[in-house]
Amino acid sequence: MKVMVIVKATKNSEAGVMPTEQEMAEMGKFNEELVKAGVMLAGDGLHPSTKGKRIQFSGSKRTVVDGPFAETKELIAGYWIWQVRSMDEAVEWARRCPDPMPNEESELEIRPIFEAEDFGAEFTPELRAQEDRLRAELEQRQKA
Repeated sequence: MKVMVIVKATKNSEAGVMPTEQEMAEMGKFNEELVKAGVMLAGDGLHPSTKGKRIQFSGSKRTVVDGPFAETKELIAGYWIWQVRSMDEAVEWARRCPDPMPNEESELEIRPIFEAEDFGAEFTPELRAQEDRLRAELEQRQKA
């Protein structure tokens, strides 16, 4: 199963406080363990919400809202995509993670990523074929 591990934002991450060299080294070591174990598929840190935008949908209307966004506890500071055998395995890896925000309370959230079979009959063979084509194209672009 694939999961997204979400690093929740904090006041410091939203203020743009960067990690120390030691913190980066610890996280780099953890990421290396994830890669060597075949768990990590992707991962990145995100700039504070001051540099972000939101698009709000209301019927056919689209409204662009500039950051910063008020509810820090609802924001994301980074993420990983992991391939694991179970949610329990994801939790075990997450417990080994260095504290992502060592100078304040921090939190990781683990969410399963939808697989094709989760969508049932609505995900028709035609839609599956389209999805497969798009994924193959993305893989080719990443290799280039």
